[in-house]
Amino acid sequence: MTDRPIRIGVQLQPQHASYTDIRRACARLEEMGVDILFNWDHFFPLYGDADGAHFECWTMLGAWAEATERAEIGALVTCNSYRNPQLLADMARTVDHISARDGGTGRLVLGIGSGWFERDYDEYGYEFGTAGDRLDDLRRDLPLIKDRWARLNPAPTRRIPVLIGGGGERKTLRIVAEHADIWHGFGRPESIAHKHAVLDEWCAKVGRDPADIERSAGVSPKPGRLPEDVADYAGGAEALHEVGTRLFTVGLDGPRYDPGPIRDLVAWRDARQG
Repeated sequence: MTDRPIRIGVQLQPQHASYTDIRRACARLEEMGVDILFNWDHFFPLYGDADGAHFECWTMLGAWAEATERAEIGALVTCNSYRNPQLLADMARTVDHISARDGGTGRLVLGIGSGWFERDYDEYGYEFGTAGDRLDDLRRDLPLIKDRWARLNPAPTRRIPVLIGGGGERKTLRIVAEHADIWHGFGRPESIAHKHAVLDEWCAKVGRDPADIERSAGVSPKPGRLPEDVADYAGGAEALHEVGTRLFTVGLDGPRYDPGPIRDLVAWRDARQG
């Protein structure tokens, strides 16, 4: 696998905070040198007070496009079920242009997945269906998104990278091999290594170079630490780096969005790359 530079991502979870808190955290993290700023595409908090404060994903990404200068931005991840794929392509293209500076290229990453949080569907009137159906819809819609990008005027400022999240070996990783530029997963390093091997096999089957796909994972804020609870973080950055991960993402909850632990990862990145 062709080596890639180490990158640090932060998911600013848009829950339990004011938008002022979120915007302030964006500015602080970009100044610290974070490479990508993510939010998520849900309508209600995923933990803590289930009816606590929460904000919508894509409206926020448009604001981030104006409020930031250097970091890439995106959702980790957009739920494919909520929007017509043609509309989503246009939304992404528009945020891409908003995020461009001084005639340069945009900074949007289209993070996308099939969706899983049933309350979002029930309360907003979307059909939940089955996990298999939602994955089939994602596979159907990704070519439509790319086709719409090719027909929009003006076109996107660059070939917008597609990030797909999820680790299902029979369907999800096949879709990643077919359509993604970045794969994002969670798990211990040995689990991530296994997923990489399965993804490589799918790439061989569909005629894709595995080196074309950047490997991303959730990670502990402490580069060498393996937390007891691995539901949120995959473990130490060094161990993940050894198995091929190059984009390391930490989730921060509001309202504090404590940037302190991110400094460890940014310093690790800079020291690791010399």
